[in-house]
Amino acid sequence: MSRSTDFLAGLLAAALTVACGAAAARTSDRNQPMDIESARSTCGTGNNASCTLTGNVTLVQGTLRVKAEKAVIQQAGGNPSRALLSGGVSLQQEMDDGDRIDATSDNIDYDLRNEIMVFTGNVVIRQQRGTLNGQRVVYNLKTGQVESGGDGGRVKMRILPKDTPADAGKGMP
Repeated sequence: MSRSTDFLAGLLAAALTVACGAAAARTSDRNQPMDIESARSTCGTGNNASCTLTGNVTLVQGTLRVKAEKAVIQQAGGNPSRALLSGGVSLQQEMDDGDRIDATSDNIDYDLRNEIMVFTGNVVIRQQRGTLNGQRVVYNLKTGQVESGGDGGRVKMRILPKDTPADAGKGMP
């Protein structure tokens, strides 16, 4: 193998690690209660009701922290099943390997049953080893896999060398 082939293979491996997520979200978070706060709420009653929250909404479940201007929480069988978040959404969560994910987007559709988050609009995801920007990103909390692209936007990644300090990846070209 030539040096350029070695370099490309290394770059591809690093890109896959960042883009596909080498570690999953904190496993224990899924078994924690979900605490939600907001300025206002309009909620139905019953096992399949929904609740609309507005004004500085915060959602906390273990190490998962989400902030948004609006959230619609849907229930199925008395359990939260889906959270539709909009208005300057930000998310932080620790990973099982100790890394942390920080993300922002216009909207998040969080399928709590399947543990999948779909970020749409001006998505920026930062981890210790790099950043990912795009218009649509699907994040599987169970597997740590990240799929990005579509919706007419381009995906941009920055991958830092393994021994680079964590704060070096804050900016994106």
